[in-house]
This record gives sequence, C-alpha cells and structure tokens, in this order.
Amino acid sequence: MYKKIFKIIKKYDSIVIARHIGVDPDAMASQVGLRDAILNTFPKKQVYAVGNGGGKFSYLGKLDHYDGDGKKTLLIILDTPDKKRVDCSDVDQFEYKIKIDHHPFVEKFCDMELVNDKSSSTCELIMQMMYQTRLKPTKEVMEKLYLGLVSDTNRFMFNNSTSFTFGIVSQVLKDYQLDISNLYSDLYLRPLSEVRLQGYMGQNMKVTENGVGYIKITEDVLNDFQVDVASGGNLINNFNYIEEVLVWMAITEDIKNEIIKINIRSRGPIINTIAEKYNGGGHKLASGAKVMTMDEADCLIRDLDDACKKYLESLK
Repeated sequence: MYKKIFKIIKKYDSIVIARHIGVDPDAMASQVGLRDAILNTFPKKQVYAVGNGGGKFSYLGKLDHYDGDGKKTLLIILDTPDKKRVDCSDVDQFEYKIKIDHHPFVEKFCDMELVNDKSSSTCELIMQMMYQTRLKPTKEVMEKLYLGLVSDTNRFMFNNSTSFTFGIVSQVLKDYQLDISNLYSDLYLRPLSEVRLQGYMGQNMKVTENGVGYIKITEDVLNDFQVDVASGGNLINNFNYIEEVLVWMAITEDIKNEIIKINIRSRGPIINTIAEKYNGGGHKLASGAKVMTMDEADCLIRDLDDACKKYLESLK
C-alpha cells in the first residue's frame, strides 16, 4: 500500500496535506514531516500542510496557506477517520484523495485509504512509509515524527505501544541519532499559566459514583488563568492515575466558536462509541466530543458513568 501511495505522490506536482480539526502533535507532526520528506525527495513539487491552530506546536514547524481550486491536486488526509472532522475547506474539490489514519474505521471518503487502528499513531505509519518507499526523510523529519508518536503514546505508557512501535522507534534512533532529551523538552515545556490551571483542575474535579472524573472549564476560568481553550485538553493526560477515576474529562467552554469542547480519556471502559453520539469520536480509550450546551455535557457524563458501571460489573 505504501508503494502505491508513493506512486500517486510522484504523479502529482501539487499536493495538499490536511488533518483533523483541533490539532494535536501526532496530527501536525505527521503532516509537516510528510510534507518536508516529499519536498526533500521532489524539490520542484508544490506541497502544502494546511489547517488551523498550529501556532501552539510551532516547534514542529510552520503550516502553509493553500488558495488553489483543487484541480490537478492530490489531497492527503492524515489522522482523521471521518470527513466532517477534516480541517480543510472543501475536501471534495480535490482531484484525488488519500487517507492515512490509525483511528478505528468510521467511513470511507477517499479514493485510497490506509487505516491501521493497531498502530500507535499516524506518525508511526508515516515512519513506516519512509522505510518502505523512496521518500527521503531528514533527521529533522524523523524528529518531528518521533515527537508525534511519543505524544500519542504518552511516552509509550498507553497500550497502543506495540512491539512494532518499539522496533521502528529503535530503528529511527539508530539511523538518525535523535537527541531525545532535547526533544522531550520541546514537547513537555509548559507556561506557568497552564501549570496553575492544572492545579485548579485537580482541586475542582468532580467524580461520579462509578468513577467519571470531570472538570468544567468556563470562559471565566480561562480568563482568570490567562490560557486558551486548548489548555484543558492539553493537560488531560496528566490525570491518568487517579485511583478513584476510571474515565476523566475536561469540558471547556469555547465562546468564540459557540461550542463546548470535551477531551475524554479512559483506563478501561470503551469511550469512542459514546463520544460519537456527541459529535466526536476517536480511540477506544482516548476520544473527544463537541456539544452546544452544558446540559448536553451532563448527558455525556451520565452516559460515561453508565459505561463505567457496566465495566465494573464485568470485572466481578
């Protein structure tokens, strides 16, 4: 499959690389890394990595602006299982579309799709692509891909880290001599305002009867701590090991976009199918959702609490 994708990349002189809305390191690192590897292999091609909100991850590189009409242009969509979550103005305008993703399959909306939900990250898939095709990655490209993989596995602590994950990472470290200490510094450096927000989240987290921990972060809280709407979601993995909590979530008010963003994590109960009911989705143990009101958020909390109850009963 990778070789087929390479042949299509070779065919097109204009390529746009997109990913899901609500950018995270795996999504951005995979698209920027793939863009740079294509340009290193084919310097005369026009390749654009597009999307909103990339400024927070500026250490991964800069995004591009594409104002073409999609004619004679290849669109590669990364890290996105369904069409509605693609951060691109008009997916259907492009002549040919490829999807590369590691989420559970939701729908087919591209001409060619490579979906492997056993992979730790989209960055792992792109690493594999580098080794199986004539794409020419640089050390900087592999640094970006490593950071995306590390982020989506939470430093290999999640069970999506397989023997293949460790094998390909070992090969990358050997071949490119990455300075992982400095790379971790880029990935985990936090402003003091976010550290203080994390303390607030811990102090104000509520826990349901069956182990759903949640914190509602309103516009007033964001203003008090001088953080943006992405900050709560960025901190969600820091609450992995609370003894009384099976599922935990950050519920953040986004006044500008008139929605409420919800980041959800789990240590057992499957959450992605529940998140899909609330305009979201993702992985079985790591998902997101979007609702319009706090009443809807409360309904999601109740659904997750029911899932935790059933999960606990299954363990008896």
